[in-house]
Amino acid sequence: MKGLVLDAVWDPKPDYEVSEWERETGKAITGNSIWRHPKLEVRDWPDPKPGPKEVVLEIQACGVCGSDMHFYETDEDDYILYPGLTRFPTILGHEFSGKVVELGPEVETLKVGDMVTVEEMIWCGRCIPCRNGYPNHCTNLEEIGFTIPGAFANYIAVDEKFCWKIDGIAERFGDEEKAYEVGALSEPTSVAYNAMFERGGGFRPGHYVSVFGTGPIGLAAIGLAKAAGAGIIAAFEISPQRRELAKAVGADYVYDPREVNPGEVLMELSKGEGFNFHVEAAGAPHLTVPEMEKALAINGKIVQIGRAAKRVPMYLEALQVRRSQVFGAQGHSGHETFPNVIRMVAAGRLDLSPIITARYKLDEAVDAIARSTSRTDGKILVKPNW
Repeated sequence: MKGLVLDAVWDPKPDYEVSEWERETGKAITGNSIWRHPKLEVRDWPDPKPGPKEVVLEIQACGVCGSDMHFYETDEDDYILYPGLTRFPTILGHEFSGKVVELGPEVETLKVGDMVTVEEMIWCGRCIPCRNGYPNHCTNLEEIGFTIPGAFANYIAVDEKFCWKIDGIAERFGDEEKAYEVGALSEPTSVAYNAMFERGGGFRPGHYVSVFGTGPIGLAAIGLAKAAGAGIIAAFEISPQRRELAKAVGADYVYDPREVNPGEVLMELSKGEGFNFHVEAAGAPHLTVPEMEKALAINGKIVQIGRAAKRVPMYLEALQVRRSQVFGAQGHSGHETFPNVIRMVAAGRLDLSPIITARYKLDEAVDAIARSTSRTDGKILVKPNW
């Protein structure tokens, strides 16, 4: 089969101390401090074979994520920008849907022909965090498209326990191709859902919600906030195209943060009371969090989803006086997140299909990632078997 393969040179930065675990596993905990001179190309890769409890999926759609963009972009010394867990070479792609085409001998919950979407985080279920109910923080974690082969490919083999059927989405849209496209949005939407409702504890219907950054995660956060009954949704985004997408999925007010003072705008919209729930999806917390801090309602919350290897200035007195909290969020697994997202889409409560702005064939996958660096699209899809 074909796959979009990323290869890079293991060349730790002089000031980075490589752990014994990193040396033994070949995985970098902090990828942007180790992987240098990345090379992306569509090339041949061995066909996957299912293990006892695995299924082989024919990939129908796979979204381009900001992390894929951060593999493509590099710093001045040609190190990747992605700061997380990685091991190369591997096939990229982790936001996907597919059709079951082959079963391992012990598979019990799926059959050939089933339409599914898949968790990206391959948690072990045996380590202490997993056993305590925190699969997103598994100490033996593998990640599809980061440490093991991903879905910018014709096929992938995955354990059945990470697959979720999207029959309800197919019934909602009445179109198999569209169902697969929307199904591929389940992973990024689940990231936003996990951050907002599991980690952040959600908000009361009628509460005011701000979203900073309206890339795919921020757009999902807007859609979820609308479905959950937010009183006002205000978004901040520098891309005019993404500002329009924010309006399309439910934002009441959308601003270019370079043209307004976000903290002041939020206080004006709330008539001085502040916003109850702030979502950081821009990956620029050194710029966004100080503005959120200025507009915290009593008992307000800040949820950090965007990835950024930066320290952030915070005036903790504001958190104390406003009885406020900051939540870090990672991943999407557990806590009924995937099935609840699928249910919301199937019920018509959440429709993010307007954010799909481009579609590419597998042979064009490098072009798709290059396009994402303009930061103007909603969700770019690669359709490997198109």
